[in-house]
Amino acid sequence: MYLVNNETVKSFFNELGALSRFTGRFFTQCFRPRYEVSEFFRQCFVIGYKSLPLIALTGFIMGLVLTMQLRPSMVDYGVESQIPVIVGIAIIREIGPVITALIFAGKIGSSIGAELGSMKVTEQIDAMEVSGTNPFKYLVVTRVLACTCMLPVLIMLSDAISLYGSYLGVNVKGVTSFSLFWTQVFDNLSFNDVLPAFTKTFFFGFAVGIIGCYKGFNSNKGTEGVGRSANSAVVVSSIMIFVIDLLAVQITDLLGFN
Repeated sequence: MYLVNNETVKSFFNELGALSRFTGRFFTQCFRPRYEVSEFFRQCFVIGYKSLPLIALTGFIMGLVLTMQLRPSMVDYGVESQIPVIVGIAIIREIGPVITALIFAGKIGSSIGAELGSMKVTEQIDAMEVSGTNPFKYLVVTRVLACTCMLPVLIMLSDAISLYGSYLGVNVKGVTSFSLFWTQVFDNLSFNDVLPAFTKTFFFGFAVGIIGCYKGFNSNKGTEGVGRSANSAVVVSSIMIFVIDLLAVQITDLLGFN
């Protein structure tokens, strides 16, 4: 039993070290020319724009359901009028960024892991090296940067759509004007609510991108390895999102933002 645990711990730290080296290689390659600008914008379109319908639908349902679930308890405590305030703060600070990042990890993390994994096992990456193209810069750097830039945009859109869903939820069994709802939401949001929530979205996007690329770029064992790469990319990315969120909460608390 001790040997099994020892091997597990050793494997974990080997994987962590390999991921750290991969991340260091990303930062090394990121600032060196040649810059793959056209591929970066193409990845922004694929990763950002094509993910918007799923993110929008998820955000709308999230805001609507959260409001309808909160209403009975708020009515019991006699603070039904504060539903827009509570839902707004909850979505902006925590629920919106985390849920959207998890959906993003499921869609984009698996996609990147499977795509790069299939390229690896079919030796397309080796062919790029032979032809004089830097596969790491073309395949990895562009995707990681696109994830880092697009996820914050998607989360802002998701938050707005979630709040609109919340507005509809408030009016299911009550009457609240559109202007009053948004006034209540924004009057009770502060700089300390928005800045930490927005900042951590960049780290969420980076984690999803770098882990998906790492798993795909290091795929092996043929087509079976492609499936494993896609699966492990989603699992590890999801765990990292929660870890980053926990660290972000602790840091913002230390800095006095809470």
